[in-house]
Amino acid sequence: MLRWLLRCPIPNWMKRRALRELLGCTADAFRCTPPPLRGLPFDESLRRYALFTREMAERVLQQEARLPRVQARLRRNAYRLGQRLRRGLGVSRMDDVMAVARALYRIIGIDFRGSRLGEVVISRCFFSQFYTSLVCGVISALDEGILAGLAGEGQLTFHRRITEGEECCQATFVRREREP
Repeated sequence: MLRWLLRCPIPNWMKRRALRELLGCTADAFRCTPPPLRGLPFDESLRRYALFTREMAERVLQQEARLPRVQARLRRNAYRLGQRLRRGLGVSRMDDVMAVARALYRIIGIDFRGSRLGEVVISRCFFSQFYTSLVCGVISALDEGILAGLAGEGQLTFHRRITEGEECCQATFVRREREP
């Protein structure tokens, strides 16, 4: 049932809501005010989110001492989003984690495919036209947080990135139990 629901077209109101939540958790991690998106078409809102995240990541990269704390906050905030979805949708199996992740990433212009073994391939990424590999490395803390929240806990490791000139992104997600 879950997989069937996730293949259905996602209504615009739901896309806008998901992007607002992502924007909120991202702005909180950077300790800044999010850019206004109210009244904008979804595509323009997504473009502004990409520009916002690029600018914030570039600022943090110039102040390397802040980088670990910001990435930890990005992961933590995204983890909470993933955790809420896991509970709300009843996600328990790795197949479900990857199916929900695929639907979420589809909203923001990313062709995400994940296997039950934790293999992840991203063949198309909206953000790759905006991000450098360094910016992508900062923002990927959100990816790890979302997947970890959906799975209960885990670690995402990228092996290849589109932003490094590769044809696709390849990563591995290793699920693990949350420590008490």
